[in-house]
Amino acid sequence: MTISSVYPTERERVAVDAAEKLMREAMAHNDPSHDPLHVLRVRHTAMKLARGIPSVDLFVVELAALLHDILDKKYVPEGTDARAHFAPFFAQFSDVLSAERAELVLRVVEHVSWTTEKKLRAAGQWGAWHDKCLELHCVQDADRLDAIGAIGVLRCAAYSSRIDRPLYVPPVLGDAEDSAIGHFHVKLVHIRDQLKTAEGKRLGEQRHNFLLQFLEHVDQECN
Repeated sequence: MTISSVYPTERERVAVDAAEKLMREAMAHNDPSHDPLHVLRVRHTAMKLARGIPSVDLFVVELAALLHDILDKKYVPEGTDARAHFAPFFAQFSDVLSAERAELVLRVVEHVSWTTEKKLRAAGQWGAWHDKCLELHCVQDADRLDAIGAIGVLRCAAYSSRIDRPLYVPPVLGDAEDSAIGHFHVKLVHIRDQLKTAEGKRLGEQRHNFLLQFLEHVDQECN
């Protein structure tokens, strides 16, 4: 299939709107840490990153960004088959979404997760495709940027509330890592170093510094 140099075409826009509708319906009842507004922020940032990189398939990036959290294991039964779940959507737009592009969207969706990347790297299964796929990098960076900075702080607190996790546990009173602030140290402060695009790294530096400042204030207030 020939990819148009003008994005989006009218038919691509119809497909993107349908993907957004699918996402909104699927995630309507999620808590604020993983709600449709999170996905819309990821879409916005992913497209910003993608437009600055030559040869990136913007249609694939936009669809993958919109679909990336619909089957998040924290909200749907583990083992849900992504290929089967999205097959009707891909079939509906097969005139503009070739089998090759649909496969790329699916593959990006399946590999966006921080946890997935961590497990694959630990198993020696993070390969050349992961390192070279610019569409994956744009969506990954956008998703991870939404986990740090001011919005990241709010999302961490929101998810902690959902799972009944304390915001802060003084080390003398228990497992300090089993808290929202503990999650900062376990994961969030490491995100900056795993960003892949040049613009993502620039934005990540700013948001990382905000996290460090926030942690300093928490330490001052609690200790």
